[in-house]
Amino acid sequence: MKNRFKWLSLLMILVLALSAGACAKPAEAQAPMEAAPTETPAETPAEAPAEADVVGDLVNSYFANMPADVYKISDKDFVAAVAAGTDAFILDIRSAADYEAGHVKGAVNAPWGPAIAENLKFIPADKTVYVYCYTGQTAGQAVNTLNVAGFDAKSVHLGWNMGISKVEGVADVTETTANAFPTAETAIDPAVQAAMDAYYTGLAAVKETKYANYKVSEDDLKAMVDANDDSIYILDVRKAEDYAKGHIAGAENLPFGKGMEAGFSALPMDKTVVVYCYTGQTAGQAVAGMRLAGIDAVSLNGGAGMEANQPMGWVNKGYELVVE
Repeated sequence: MKNRFKWLSLLMILVLALSAGACAKPAEAQAPMEAAPTETPAETPAEAPAEADVVGDLVNSYFANMPADVYKISDKDFVAAVAAGTDAFILDIRSAADYEAGHVKGAVNAPWGPAIAENLKFIPADKTVYVYCYTGQTAGQAVNTLNVAGFDAKSVHLGWNMGISKVEGVADVTETTANAFPTAETAIDPAVQAAMDAYYTGLAAVKETKYANYKVSEDDLKAMVDANDDSIYILDVRKAEDYAKGHIAGAENLPFGKGMEAGFSALPMDKTVVVYCYTGQTAGQAVAGMRLAGIDAVSLNGGAGMEANQPMGWVNKGYELVVE
C-alpha cells in the first residue's frame, strides 16, 4: 500500500511539473537583425564647364591664320586703291585737329583711344577696313583689335607722316571735309566689346608714364638696358637672320608671323615685355595681341629703325645692336 501511494505521489509531481512547463510564457523569438542601411554615395557634382576664353581664342586665331600681307597694305597701294575708288572703309586714328587739316578722301576719324572702342559697332563688317595713324605703330595695335572684333582690317605702312603723305598723287585723294560713321550697327560679341573697352580706356592709366600709348621711347629703353633693369623682357620679332646679325642686348627672338602665338606661353607674366620689329608696326600688332592675352607688353618707338622711318628707331638714335 505504501508503495502504491509512493508511486501515485511521484506521478502527481510529474504531472504538475509538466503542467507548469506548458503554462510558462514562451521566450520571445529574437527579431532578425536588420542589415545596416547602405548609404547611397553622394553624386559627385559635374564640373562646371570652363568659361570660354572668347577673346583669347580670337587672338590665337589672329596669328594662326595670319595672311601673307600680315594685315598691312603699302602706302603706295593704299593711295592707288583710294584713287581707284575701291569700296573700303577708311579709319583715320590721328587727332581730330590733324584729321581736320587734311585726310584721305572718305576717311572717318576716331582718334587713338576710347573713341575706337566706342565706334566699333558703326564700322561696317562687309568691307575691308584700312587704318592709318602717323607712323603705323598705333595703327598696328588698332588693326589687331579690329580683327579680333571680327573685321577685315589692315594698317597702312608707315602711316600718314612717313608713308601716305609722301606718295606721289596723294594730293588728289586728300580732303578736309569731315565724314561721319554710318548709322547702321554691326553686332559685336559682348565679351569682345568689354575687352576692347578695357584695352582703350587702359591707355589713360599709362598716359603719364614711360609706357604711354603702350609704347616706350628709344631713350627710356636704352636707360633700362644700361641699368640691367630686370622688370623688363626684350623681345625681337624680326626675322631670325636679322636677329642673328645684331639685336638689342639681352633680347630674345620670336619672329613675327603665322603661328607666333605658340610662343606666347613662354613669355614672362611678371615683367613688361618690350617688343620691337623694324619700324614698330608689326610690333604694334604683337603688343595688342599679347595685351589682350594678359601679357603686359609695350612696343619700342620706331622699332630697330630703318632708313624709311628716320629719325625714329633704335639705330637711328645712334644705339647699337649687338651679336651675343
